[in-house]
Amino acid sequence: MRPDAVRGHLDMLILAVLAAGPLHGYALLNEIRNRSRGELDLAQGTVYPALHRLEGANLLASDWRRVDGRRRRYYHLTSPGREALADERSNWNRLMLAISATIAER
Repeated sequence: MRPDAVRGHLDMLILAVLAAGPLHGYALLNEIRNRSRGELDLAQGTVYPALHRLEGANLLASDWRRVDGRRRRYYHLTSPGREALADERSNWNRLMLAISATIAER
């Protein structure tokens, strides 16, 4: 899949994965890759700036944890983040219905 296919949808992907619970950045990348069956193999340089931007917008919060002897920053959804995810899902569903109707064979 083209790397730019995710453009405009990265925030929704991050929020959706973190809705299941807190993850550190690398685990988030792996979860997106796993859920997409390998189709979305995002670069760290794409996801980490988005995490910081979403945290700055109060859609995510983070805390430092020591795991396996390493400090890792774990991200989790805030209440506004959950609301934003619900809005993103609604918009996505409307978009997919409109696209499906447009490209359907007649």
